[in-house]
Amino acid sequence: MKLLRHLILCLALLPNMAMALTVGQTIELGPLQTLNSTPYAIPVNNTKNTLIQVWATWCPFCKKQNAYLEKLYKELPPNSLNVITISIDKNPLLAKQYMENNQYTFPAAMMTPELQKSMGKVKGIPILIILDKNNKIIYREIGEIFPEEYADLKRFAK
Repeated sequence: MKLLRHLILCLALLPNMAMALTVGQTIELGPLQTLNSTPYAIPVNNTKNTLIQVWATWCPFCKKQNAYLEKLYKELPPNSLNVITISIDKNPLLAKQYMENNQYTFPAAMMTPELQKSMGKVKGIPILIILDKNNKIIYREIGEIFPEEYADLKRFAK
């Protein structure tokens, strides 16, 4: 009986445990609103991969990666890769000012409860994910990525 009680307790706690983002997992972005108040959604008949980067204004590694991402974003052929970055900052105004101060032009939105549910608890940043056209993770990196690795991400553009 004691074992059964422990098993039930463990199963009840499972939904609160952080999901690990794994290759093959599907992420539902849902509709987002960028920091510039522009709606952002992946097209219904999407044929492109999607790059998602999770970051925060206070993260020094994110600052480096955002600079690499800006360079990549400007070098990509237009409409070759969906790009959206997600700030986990509590204050959207701070995230917006950060984007403006650094002159970043890539789309950025705030983490939403729906996206948080789909991705699981964020335990480390930056996180870079590439989704295929069906929103399945085909590439994932948690932690700092270096410039040469960013340049290699061009292979996901179509």
